[in-house]
Amino acid sequence: MADMIELEVATPERELVREPVSEVQVPGAKGYLGILPGHAPLLSLLGAGALSFLVAGKRKVLAVQGGFLEVLPEHVRVLANVAERGEEIDLAKARAELAAAQEQLNNLGDRDPESALDRVALAQARVDAAEQKP
Repeated sequence: MADMIELEVATPERELVREPVSEVQVPGAKGYLGILPGHAPLLSLLGAGALSFLVAGKRKVLAVQGGFLEVLPEHVRVLANVAERGEEIDLAKARAELAAAQEQLNNLGDRDPESALDRVALAQARVDAAEQKP
């Protein structure tokens, strides 16, 4: 079994990651998945959360939301609707956005809650990624 797996993370706008890593933690639609080299093939919907991975012993983190995940024994491909590097996120601003999103969710009235829930999930993912940055 190889000790590295190729990780590729892209959005419609840009490619964020393409490098060999030793492990990946990715938010699936039904919870987090831990992926190591040699993992069984898998397709999944991508959830919202902090995607983390190890490169040369250093943990790196992205905030992701929505899209698809493909796992092969030697390759992990994440096609995200939204992705942002943890080190690019202003933590104070992300926390303010989370508070605003939670406030909107609490005051929905007759509006559909789905978009408000999506906004909270992305805001929480951004806070989580920013808090985990090295």
